[in-house]
Amino acid sequence: MQYTIEGTPLPVVICTLNPGETMITEGGGMSWMSTNMKMETTSGGGAAKAIGRMFAGEALFQNRYTAQNGPGMIAFASSFPGSIRAFTIAPGQEMILQKRGFLAGEANIQLSVHFQKKIASGLFGGEGFIMQRISGSGTFFAEFDGHITEYVLAPGQQLIVDTGHLAAMDATCSIDVQTVPGVKNALFGGEGLFNTVISGPGRIYLQSMPVSRIAGAIRPYISTAK
Repeated sequence: MQYTIEGTPLPVVICTLNPGETMITEGGGMSWMSTNMKMETTSGGGAAKAIGRMFAGEALFQNRYTAQNGPGMIAFASSFPGSIRAFTIAPGQEMILQKRGFLAGEANIQLSVHFQKKIASGLFGGEGFIMQRISGSGTFFAEFDGHITEYVLAPGQQLIVDTGHLAAMDATCSIDVQTVPGVKNALFGGEGLFNTVISGPGRIYLQSMPVSRIAGAIRPYISTAK
């Protein structure tokens, strides 16, 4: 499989497949494709895995697209202004994504649900109890909100992240929450009561424009219009 990522601020990844190669995506993820791409809708590993993906923000079923009778082409477009990034993983190199972050991947990529181990992280960290775990082997594509900045954290190194800006991380990283120090800071600083704390080792990917922040920014104008 070969690919190109084109366009901004609404990018699209265009994949060229050899005969017999397969791509997976959630229902409705395909944007356009050549006529020799065969689609098959599956539960992607049974009912339990399908329900897990649903909790992680994906559709209950997956679509598999296979090139037949020659090379095939298929495109997957972003659903929000931002970035599409390609990642290649192998067994033991799992990644954790924000809900709805997975866009498409090769046939051996597996998508499952990831639960935060600490209740406080899910309640107050802004990332929620449930995220997406990507495992298996091959290349997959993730869509993020806005520009992506990447950091590599050493073992024990930490970074404080405002709510919603964590887009993805290696599964070796961990999430916790930290109370904003000082009553005045918490009440009037505009950053809320808690911050997300990411601990290494591993890579983390931060997004500049979380969709939740955009929704909050336009909400007053929607109310005014009514």
